[in-house]
Amino acid sequence: MSVSAEIRERLVIHFDPQEIEIVDESESHRGHAGYQEGGESHFRVRMVSKQLSGMSRLARHRAAHEAIGKDLIGRIHALTLDLSDQPTK
Repeated sequence: MSVSAEIRERLVIHFDPQEIEIVDESESHRGHAGYQEGGESHFRVRMVSKQLSGMSRLARHRAAHEAIGKDLIGRIHALTLDLSDQPTK
């Protein structure tokens, strides 16, 4: 299973999101620190979940990191999170 699929699976299990988008941005970091051949090192996650309601930005990020898990986080060089409880219009 790809890293992006693992991220998606874990976030869906923990947050039951209304919207989720995971983009592997690794190729745009070719030649930079953390880049690895074959990608799967730099990710952007956009997720909307009602379960994030009432959480601060920091609490949302901590919850997402916990859901993804230390084992998977340890295989990722960069993770950008855009987390909300309301869909963007």
